[in-house]
Amino acid sequence: MRIAVFGANGPTGRHLTDQALAAGHEVVAVTRRPGSLTTRPGLTVAVADATDPVAVDAAIRGTDAVLSVLGTRFSKETISTYSASATAITGAMDRHGIKRLLAVSSSIADPHWRPTGAHFFNHVLDPLVNRRLGRTLHEDMRRMEAVIRRTDLDWTFVRPSGLFEHPVVTDYQTAEASADGVFTARTDLASSMLRELEERRYVRTAMGVITTAVKPNIAKLIWNEGVKKK
Repeated sequence: MRIAVFGANGPTGRHLTDQALAAGHEVVAVTRRPGSLTTRPGLTVAVADATDPVAVDAAIRGTDAVLSVLGTRFSKETISTYSASATAITGAMDRHGIKRLLAVSSSIADPHWRPTGAHFFNHVLDPLVNRRLGRTLHEDMRRMEAVIRRTDLDWTFVRPSGLFEHPVVTDYQTAEASADGVFTARTDLASSMLRELEERRYVRTAMGVITTAVKPNIAKLIWNEGVKKK
């Protein structure tokens, strides 16, 4: 399958690109920084801003599916990356007749998500980090989901919990809407997207993804994902 990956040079996008190529897919890596990607068989680099409709249209032409792993840092300012890119991508997909879309969102987008037994997370970290520091980011993720829901595409929202780095894919878990857990390894997030691309278990709904085999250092996770500058 020939797939377009938006955010291919980001931390999750690199795992997704590597795994997709290893699985035999052709990958069109859509990025604003082409020099950061290593040339490999099966990989095509398309230079585009994901919010630019003209550039996006050219980037996805000839692909069979689109996977978006775009991300941005927490900010006090209004964030529009997710919703603006969703508008550009879904418009281009409609023009080219491409139906399959997987877009990374967050467990936070499910208003009922409260991990079982995670008292400190539910009552301290979630209100402070996700609901306050990450408020504008998660608001735009919800706008992104609303944009995509209004389309006729075969979409899946992929909702990880707290993202962290881990070198290998684990025995991760998925569930509809959101999964009952606090953390998600990026390797598992990438793997779950490729599996869903093949299995189509969560078409036109959300798929939660969690990692339970390993856990990250919470302080390091907060620093790397929400505080540290790029």
